[in-house]
Amino acid sequence: MTQINSQFGKVAVLLGGNSAERDVSLKSGQAVLNALLASGIDAIAFDPQSRSLWELNALKVDRVFIALHGRGGEDGTVQGALEFMNLPYTGSNVLGSALAMDKIRCKHLFKSAGLSTAPYTVVDAKKGFDANAIMAQFKKVMVKPSHEGSSIGMAQASSVKELEEALTNAFKFDTQVLVEQWIMGREFTIAVLGDEVQPVIEMSTPNGFYDYQAKYQSNTTQYHCPADLSQLDSEKLQTMALDAFDLVGASGWGRVDAMQDQQGHFYLLEVNTVPGMTEKSLVPMAAKANGASFEQLVVRILEQTL
Repeated sequence: MTQINSQFGKVAVLLGGNSAERDVSLKSGQAVLNALLASGIDAIAFDPQSRSLWELNALKVDRVFIALHGRGGEDGTVQGALEFMNLPYTGSNVLGSALAMDKIRCKHLFKSAGLSTAPYTVVDAKKGFDANAIMAQFKKVMVKPSHEGSSIGMAQASSVKELEEALTNAFKFDTQVLVEQWIMGREFTIAVLGDEVQPVIEMSTPNGFYDYQAKYQSNTTQYHCPADLSQLDSEKLQTMALDAFDLVGASGWGRVDAMQDQQGHFYLLEVNTVPGMTEKSLVPMAAKANGASFEQLVVRILEQTL
């Protein structure tokens, strides 16, 4: 019999939502809900796609665990609504969520603060673009819609034709698109929990880059936690991650993605304020390497709302 944990009161796990990452969010939210219930916490699932947030008041909810990924859940929108309703919630506040979700403004911040990030340009659907000029400058690029997560709408391009196709597809998701210098090398992610950085994870995939398929559908993606790096390089990455996390105003918990090129230089990619939270996700993997079970991790995140 699980002992009842009453310090949190009633907790609503926000999951699903309306973004392109709805399917992943449903899985994250269910895993979080199961962990809370297993920890004796009075928790319910709440999908804002089918219910008004105002129902949280009628349900006498005391706090909210946000497991919504992407637009509407990770961009400050739901955070603003919960602030207005006076409901404590997990993760970053309105500003931190909004900035981290905006890949282009994140890049501008990294650059202006002198943090290492790959060279880039911004393409606006309304202003048009010169694919020849972009390819002449960068040779090979990564194309990313500014406000999508889970690698949705992302593509690599090494010719004018590929760039035009990638941008046409990216514009289905966003009017502004980040075009970033392609970095050939190793991919890493660093989880942040409170003020602590977790062990660095390296992801390797035969897909060319860590795309949606590699994240959620592939059996060939490999994870190394802690990553095979020198202590100096690990600490350098962890410091970069904390700097980036603080710079965008993120708080509570999250994940920072980075790369290392073949010359050994590290580059920041982006900050995630509501990363995946399935049993197989990266933040739980890092926490486990640091000695915390999935249940302990979920409760630690929720404790930040007290």
